[in-house]
Amino acid sequence: MGIAKILIVDDRPENLLTLESLLDEPDIELVRATSGVEALGLTLDHDFALVLLDVQMPGMDGYEVAELMRGNKKTKHIPIIFITAAFRAEAQVFKGYESGAVDYLFKPLDEKVFQSKVGVFIELFRHKDALRKKTRELDQKLVELEELQQQLEETNEQLRLLSTTDGLTGLYNKREFDTFFDMEWRRGLRGRAPISLLLLDIDFFKAYNDTHGHAAGDDCLKMVAFAISDAARRHTDKVARVGGEEFAVLLPETEPEGARHVAERLRRAVSDLNVPHGASPTAACVTISIGIATMTPDLQHVQRDLFETADAGLYQAKETGRNSWCVRTSVPIVA
Repeated sequence: MGIAKILIVDDRPENLLTLESLLDEPDIELVRATSGVEALGLTLDHDFALVLLDVQMPGMDGYEVAELMRGNKKTKHIPIIFITAAFRAEAQVFKGYESGAVDYLFKPLDEKVFQSKVGVFIELFRHKDALRKKTRELDQKLVELEELQQQLEETNEQLRLLSTTDGLTGLYNKREFDTFFDMEWRRGLRGRAPISLLLLDIDFFKAYNDTHGHAAGDDCLKMVAFAISDAARRHTDKVARVGGEEFAVLLPETEPEGARHVAERLRRAVSDLNVPHGASPTAACVTISIGIATMTPDLQHVQRDLFETADAGLYQAKETGRNSWCVRTSVPIVA
């Protein structure tokens, strides 16, 4: 339990001694003032639980001190008990309450009544002090909760990225690509809008790994991923790594001519990297082959049909020399 401070204000030392003797408790700290001016200065420097204020003092009397305390934001809530030896005229008592006092005691003081009334305000102060501490603790907890919430959001975002992206290249992974594919297929089905799909393979990538090493192979995958991602410029185009050295590019609302244009841009972007490939019979640098297919979704087909058609185009591009793209238009019809 904390120490409660009480300010005792009286211009006569013997009265201060009397008050001190009545309040001789280990958990109470008494602060003296012998004038109104000194009392006001002390109220600005301390957090008092109570002020015991003599009414009749030379210079500034107790009423003036109380009024000035009530006019100050820092001291307006400190409870004041007037202590006076003056006669008990109602006008004087009312003046005390109007000045801001919470109680009015007359000398000679009744020890039990005095200590009881002071005890009430000490207890109130302790409750308020405990509430302030709890409020500070709560504020700190709220700050910690906000920090934890931020950390949780960041962790969730990291988990989301881990679950939707390829760890090596940073592109979408196969699972996320399938999600986009399904979403765009449904949209195309509703709006009768064409979808184009490009499937890409790095030419002779196994030979590249065998010749240059797997670390270089990883670097090659990352460079190719960046190049094709940069070349697929629309925000609606989705680029994913769907296999070891295989990539897919989904082009919503794209006709065959637009798909061929994108495919050539991707092929050139990878070729322009000029990544040396010492084991490629096609070129001295890393190249890609691309299969292209376009379909307007309908109830007779599924996404797999578009994927297999693009895959057939990729196979044909490889068969005809690689470092090229090939369009396949023959789409199987489900019976």
